[in-house]
Amino acid sequence: MNGARAVLKTLSSGGIDVCFSNPGTSEMHLVAGMVATAEMRNVLCLFEGVATGAADGYGRMARKPASTLLHLGPGLGNGLANLHNARRAGTPLVNIVGDHATYHGPFDAPLNSDIEAMARTVSKWVRRTEQVADAGRDTAEAIAAARTAVGHLPGGVATLVLPSDVCWSEGGLAAPIPAVASPAVDGHEVERIAKILLGSERCLLLVGGDNMRRSGLTAASRIAEATGADLLAEKSPARHERGAGIPPVDRLPYPGTLPQRAWQERGTSSSPERGPRWRSSPTPANRAP
Repeated sequence: MNGARAVLKTLSSGGIDVCFSNPGTSEMHLVAGMVATAEMRNVLCLFEGVATGAADGYGRMARKPASTLLHLGPGLGNGLANLHNARRAGTPLVNIVGDHATYHGPFDAPLNSDIEAMARTVSKWVRRTEQVADAGRDTAEAIAAARTAVGHLPGGVATLVLPSDVCWSEGGLAAPIPAVASPAVDGHEVERIAKILLGSERCLLLVGGDNMRRSGLTAASRIAEATGADLLAEKSPARHERGAGIPPVDRLPYPGTLPQRAWQERGTSSSPERGPRWRSSPTPANRAP
């Protein structure tokens, strides 16, 4: 199979079945491969920012990666804003950027640019595939990187640069996806946090990330009720589930001096649920995964 087919088969085996694309001539073999198979749905977008924004939203709601297909450095540049949002949200996303054939590099074509440098501003993982035999393996590693949690973020953007001759050349092989370990929770850290919650007169439980879904908010609300802690959410959660049966939670204002002002106001005004509990404190906060 050619390199494009190896990439698509590897994406499919990794559970990625949709690609939001704004392709050009360098990506035609990938487009043709998607047309020829039912394994990948190609959603053509008129602007790269729409493609990257759609992939970000898909990843947040489906809780699995989508892929994007962009044309060279200028196409990547047009999609950077929503790739930035995906990076901040920890959205799992495999971002494929087509490039000129490898042997065109020395001629500095009009659309030639440092794709990797641009990609690093929004990506946790960046790689350029130079040989068709590596196309499947590099795609598999991109999927694993996009799904790997870093700190409190559940995933991120992995950018794979594919020169056009890598895609059209024969000799590609699909590759298995490396295993991705779930983030482990340190039992000692849980005990330490429990002691802080139970032993503090003024304590704030700040939730974010995947804990903004029903299960996380329900658990956080139960902890707050049991310990008397206040409950707030981060300012810009990737996804905030609301509705019947889901505990409501206020969001923290933008980091800086505004949270202190909000804490003071919250501490001097009555809360219908728990009343005044706390004011701003110089004690540093502790973040737990």
